[in-house]
Amino acid sequence: MDIRKVKKLIELLEESGISEIEISEGEESVRISRYPNPGTVSVQTLQHPPMAPAPAAPTPAPAAAAEAAPAPPPAARGQQVTAPMVGTFYSGPAPGAKPFVEIGTEVKPGDTLCVIEAMKMMNQIESEVAGRVVSILVENGSPVEFGQALFIIEE
Repeated sequence: MDIRKVKKLIELLEESGISEIEISEGEESVRISRYPNPGTVSVQTLQHPPMAPAPAAPTPAPAAAAEAAPAPPPAARGQQVTAPMVGTFYSGPAPGAKPFVEIGTEVKPGDTLCVIEAMKMMNQIESEVAGRVVSILVENGSPVEFGQALFIIEE
């Protein structure tokens, strides 16, 4: 793939605020991500530069940044279903339609749990285990990252 195309993709990623993009041309493909590792989330705060020079403020210690981060939800027992791609999470087949599953729904392998829209393609996410949905970790219409937990299914 031409390096100029890769540079242009990086510029588009920075301008749009998208967290990750993957492009394929024939047998070649490139994935550009703002996050160094799948499943990790970094928070960036963008500030406008001051109009007049101001004294440099001390940077917060890493411990202070960790305290500001929200605590992860308590781990539920069961099998975690994660997002296989970056996209938008939809709980049902259409806006206003009944969700595929709700908390307490019994599922078996192959049952559709949700849809993730990626690059205008609707991808059905199916259960790989049999059990009962005990937790839905994402809200309808929310963006999801690769490897992000979506559901907990208790076997």
